[in-house]
Amino acid sequence: MKGITVRAYGKVNLTLDVTGIRPNGYHEVRMILQNVNLYDKLTIKRIVKKEVILSTGQYAVPAGNDNLICRACNAFFEATGISSGVFIELEKRIPLAAGMAGGSADAAATLHGLNELFETGLSQEELCEIGIKLGADVPFCIIGGTVLAEGIGEILTPLKDAPACHLLIVKPQAGISTKQVYEALPPFDELNHPDVDAMVSAIESGNIKEVAANLGNVLESVTAKEIPVVNQIKKEMLELGALGSLMSGSGTTVFGIFDSKNAAENAFYKFKSGEHGRQTYLTGFITPDSVHYIMN
Repeated sequence: MKGITVRAYGKVNLTLDVTGIRPNGYHEVRMILQNVNLYDKLTIKRIVKKEVILSTGQYAVPAGNDNLICRACNAFFEATGISSGVFIELEKRIPLAAGMAGGSADAAATLHGLNELFETGLSQEELCEIGIKLGADVPFCIIGGTVLAEGIGEILTPLKDAPACHLLIVKPQAGISTKQVYEALPPFDELNHPDVDAMVSAIESGNIKEVAANLGNVLESVTAKEIPVVNQIKKEMLELGALGSLMSGSGTTVFGIFDSKNAAENAFYKFKSGEHGRQTYLTGFITPDSVHYIMN
């Protein structure tokens, strides 16, 4: 096999709670992560020269050795003992600086693709062992679906598939660094902690209205204070018929859950024709059974 194309699926946080800080400064979290059907595409080809070459086209993605895709390649080759080179072409759709784990998803898809391309037969667990060295979100992106994440995000418990819905995703132009958001968090007793257990129960019951009612993200108030458009987008989504709306991760992406296709489409066209149109998407949740990482 000389080349392969893989998909890198983004995520949203249905809940995100911060429960403590470790001595090394890392924040303890408890959150529910959900794959969405919005993905980047990576075409990976073997090359004779033993190096990793990444092409990102016109999109403003750093292509040096600090890029998670390049780091994933190097980690894979180190773990497997393979001495080879690859050329990777990235087609980016997941917004940058969005709280949707775009970089982690690209790294996870790279590991999936290399495993297939070089026929190494690594298990999901073995891929996750490589992935955790790249970032806390990478193992989730390898597993996918609906997952409870704890610790610093590396302790993963797969859940029942979340109920189907129409999902509107809007990413405003303004961005913010994850580091900046966590550093600005108020004391824990002042945070509005989401009820993660109630969200697990809502997912288990298959009730999309209960899922929407239990959305919560402790980072939202911090980001929204710096970037007020986050709350403006949420307000407009709810006015347009969303059952619930939330910022994902540290932001600045906002998503809305709809149970009506017509309402979701109307909201999509409203945002698409406005100032956030370039990064407005209508999609849905995706389950591990329906995920197709390998495209050819």
